[in-house]
Amino acid sequence: MVRGRFRSIQNWIGKPRTPVEEAQFVPPEPQRLMEFLDNWEKYYHLERPDPLVQLAIIHAQFEILHPFLDGNGRIGRMIVPIFLFEKGVLSRPMFYLSEYLESNRDTYVDRLRALGKTDGALNDWIQYFLVAVDQQAQANDAKASAIITLYSRLKEQVIDVTHSQFAVPLLDRLFTRPVFQITHLEGKKMPTRPMITLLVTRLKEAGILKVLREGSGRRGQVFALSELVNVTEGRKAL
Repeated sequence: MVRGRFRSIQNWIGKPRTPVEEAQFVPPEPQRLMEFLDNWEKYYHLERPDPLVQLAIIHAQFEILHPFLDGNGRIGRMIVPIFLFEKGVLSRPMFYLSEYLESNRDTYVDRLRALGKTDGALNDWIQYFLVAVDQQAQANDAKASAIITLYSRLKEQVIDVTHSQFAVPLLDRLFTRPVFQITHLEGKKMPTRPMITLLVTRLKEAGILKVLREGSGRRGQVFALSELVNVTEGRKAL
């Protein structure tokens, strides 16, 4: 495992510099970055007994290397579903871990900073990461179940409100793009634009859709399937 020292990222982007002695995070020296990235890439492609433990180390290594001026956190989180998909743990590269990491950010940062500094830090980090994956998987599963339940309920409502053969295709479009304008709904398996406008109006009047922005001139109205947005956000966003 590559171990970096700690230094402020400000030293990399030309902002007012923090003395190294005072910095909390110092990535490895730039002259050896490509060597360390090569080691990281080789470990990434190794076949290890437990891919989740391997992923915990891969994620920590990447964040310690801090190879880019910006976006290291986002890229590090993107690696999670890609790796799990490549290892066959996921059927699709879709796993949103950021929610747990952001909710437990202080512990996340502390566990990373302790690596290479204190005894047992690697085990503590792996334990934290595995708990994060487990908790996030449960949250994702609950959210997916809620979305499926919402779809089933709205399917009956939309059919009842519209009395249209396009009710289900329309609902499918709304679940693909819950914040939209009328033009976004046009396309294959959909009716004419006037008919789409009529169906959307009926759904708005039934309280299924919400107007986020009124139209003005060439600027069309913006609608939202607010229930879906709220379920995916895990809070009342709209």
